[in-house]
Amino acid sequence: MEKNIISLRNVSVTYGDETVLKNINLDIRDKEFVTFLGPSGCGKTTTLRIIGGFLTPDTGTVTFEDTQINNVPPYKRNINTVFQKYALFPHLNVYENIAFGLKLKKFKKDEIHKRVSDMLRLVNLTGYEKRNIAQLSGGQQQRVAIARALVNHPKVLLLDEPLGALDLKLRKEMQRELKKIQQQLEITFIYVTHDQEEALTMSDTVIVMNNGNIQQIGTPVDIYNEPVNAFVADFIGESNIMNGIMVRDRLVNIFGHDFECVDTGFGENNPVDVVIRPEDIRLISPDDAKLCGKVTSVIFKGVHYEMTIVSDDFTWLVHSTKAAEVNSVVGMEFDPYDIQIMNKMEEDK
Repeated sequence: MEKNIISLRNVSVTYGDETVLKNINLDIRDKEFVTFLGPSGCGKTTTLRIIGGFLTPDTGTVTFEDTQINNVPPYKRNINTVFQKYALFPHLNVYENIAFGLKLKKFKKDEIHKRVSDMLRLVNLTGYEKRNIAQLSGGQQQRVAIARALVNHPKVLLLDEPLGALDLKLRKEMQRELKKIQQQLEITFIYVTHDQEEALTMSDTVIVMNNGNIQQIGTPVDIYNEPVNAFVADFIGESNIMNGIMVRDRLVNIFGHDFECVDTGFGENNPVDVVIRPEDIRLISPDDAKLCGKVTSVIFKGVHYEMTIVSDDFTWLVHSTKAAEVNSVVGMEFDPYDIQIMNKMEEDK
């Protein structure tokens, strides 16, 4: 396992009466693709700005390779940033934009040429050296911004919603490109997005944030399959989240019916949140089911049908490759390991 490259300890930030970050503790490992994920205003960009040196926390410490860097300015950190708006120089061509930082640092001409050429190859822009920035598409400008940030050989690259301005097809293409670049260079990428699919596609580690708190840290598979609370379950993908009673270990009661599950440690007869993903529900004959409901809508989504089924005043979302008839009554079943049990969410303090 790689060592930690960045650590935040008890980091808080307050603007006026509003606490934007609430005592954040976090370790980021070297050579990982790490994504901060959460809704607008959750604190993810603030955390990125603290790591980059654009903001000093009110309390807590930031360390880089075991050295505290709270008061180290951005240009002295071995960290570069790609902003959402790219911040390219319109009066310079592609080559001059990428070489800008190296010229400031008085690199020799030969070294500048070698590094810029390497970067152009890496981002698939060889032959574009003399192009004016205004002649480039959004995706090409994005690549120039990435090349400019990487040409200094930083240990860490920060990316603040860098694909936000691109259309869907180009976004998907750039997601693959960024992951490939990160793996080739073997440096740490720290990425900010509110797009769940983007986070799950690209990351080694996802940090889910809400209201200035870290809700969960894990691999994309962990975050999707084992959400720690209803917020994470609801924010990552689509979920059926309902009230349940944990009868005892490995047995939960949902809508008056007992179901076997695989969770333990929630006590006996305790209220819990229960999550079942739409793709984990099978439709069966109502005669064979504990839970039955009426199909209220069926939408074809290409790979599957999305159905809403009303049962016990609860509206279920079900994804299946087979469609049921609207207004028909169906049964629903799921396996024990498809039931996720979570403690009831406490209100944010």
